[in-house]
Amino acid sequence: MAQAIEEVKNRLERAAAALGLLGVPYAVVGGNAVAAWVSRVDVAAVRNTRDVDILLRREDADRARTALEAAGFIHRRVASLGKAAAMDVFLDGPDAKVRDAVHILWARERAVPDAIEPTPPLGDTLFTEGFQLIPLEDLVRMKLISFRDKDRMHLRDLASVGLIDREWPARFPTALGERLQRILDDPEG
Repeated sequence: MAQAIEEVKNRLERAAAALGLLGVPYAVVGGNAVAAWVSRVDVAAVRNTRDVDILLRREDADRARTALEAAGFIHRRVASLGKAAAMDVFLDGPDAKVRDAVHILWARERAVPDAIEPTPPLGDTLFTEGFQLIPLEDLVRMKLISFRDKDRMHLRDLASVGLIDREWPARFPTALGERLQRILDDPEG
């Protein structure tokens, strides 16, 4: 278990350093972003994740690919599990599995065709723990858009440490606000 956690951390650090070296704007999103935000309040509440999710701008795709391939990652376009859209991933070596990859999400694009809205723009980020972290409100928005089991769990984690509360649903369009309200009304799921 400790080795798996260390491998994800190493993958994140290598990807962030490679993108930073070429000046490619990015933000860490997904489970690593949730962990980074939660750890600011209660390190004991941090949940581990198995992959690395990074938000990029489409116009930076070629530079990002150059940066990540220089760091030893291998680009693949793969079918998303249970989704119609394909996704860009960077495998951590020739024998790596998709779960051992850096998964790319594109700013201002729908992650899947039926997504309730596109991902947020890549705006200001916060440099923390060696990488650029997505702002909390944008992270919550992404979790509300996807709203899979793990996204709902991540929202509960953020709420459990007080990072989001009953005032947050009003920050979002009605459909997203209602999703967040359901989480806040039933924190145990």
